[in-house]
Amino acid sequence: MKSDPDKLLKKNTQLNQLDAAKVTSHVQRERGDWFLNTLMLEGYTVAFKYSRKKRYRSLQGASVNLTYYPATEGVAGIEFEFMKVVRIRRS
Repeated sequence: MKSDPDKLLKKNTQLNQLDAAKVTSHVQRERGDWFLNTLMLEGYTVAFKYSRKKRYRSLQGASVNLTYYPATEGVAGIEFEFMKVVRIRRS
């Protein structure tokens, strides 16, 4: 069953949709049993983060569709904004 971005956007007003965004950097780090993925997109200065159970092929240079919402995390007492990815698909 595939998730429909329109359904997600109607259900939660904080969600945003971004289509055909070009990935300039893709980093995967192991965190326990999960892999934390961080994407940097062309034209954006904020990181887009999501987790997967398994390592994934590199998305660097690929075009992707994202559904995400803004979030913050504290590192060493400093708040950093990032985008929490709910749904990602290659476009």
